[in-house]
Amino acid sequence: SSWDFCKNEVIAWIKQNFPQGATCLDVGPCDGKWWYLLNDYLTMDAVEIYKPYIDVYELNNKYRQVLNADLANTYYPAGYDLIIFGDVIEHMPVDKAQKVLDYASHHCKKLIVAVPFLFKQGPMRGNKYEEHIQDEITPELFDERYPGFTMLYNAFGRYAYYVKDGDKNE
Repeated sequence: SSWDFCKNEVIAWIKQNFPQGATCLDVGPCDGKWWYLLNDYLTMDAVEIYKPYIDVYELNNKYRQVLNADLANTYYPAGYDLIIFGDVIEHMPVDKAQKVLDYASHHCKKLIVAVPFLFKQGPMRGNKYEEHIQDEITPELFDERYPGFTMLYNAFGRYAYYVKDGDKNE
């Protein structure tokens, strides 16, 4: 599940930048934390790679649509207002994360990425996808690997939110 650092600030930023009812794709929702925080404001879909989370956390009862898929092989329609990658890219090799973020940037107006810095984590709750492949990420490494993003919030140098305009930005 996504960390709580700066969630209130990010919610305020979203509400300042998107009208109520805007469409959002929540990537890697786990227990649906972003849905709990924004479902009364955004129209939300989700992509979750680990099928047991969809069932255990009843994601199909929360989101408008839930895809059980690996993002590297998933194609979704263009036109989301916002795509949120909350604690996702550290779980992928760099080249896969770059590919996934590039694809997402062509299918939304804005893209938010939340990422922990220098955080080791192995598989959890029986889910091999919980392992941090990029456990060495720092702000400098993020900037180098993922150009075009701007840091939105930095939580004590341990965790940050980044934003990038997508191709669908008006």
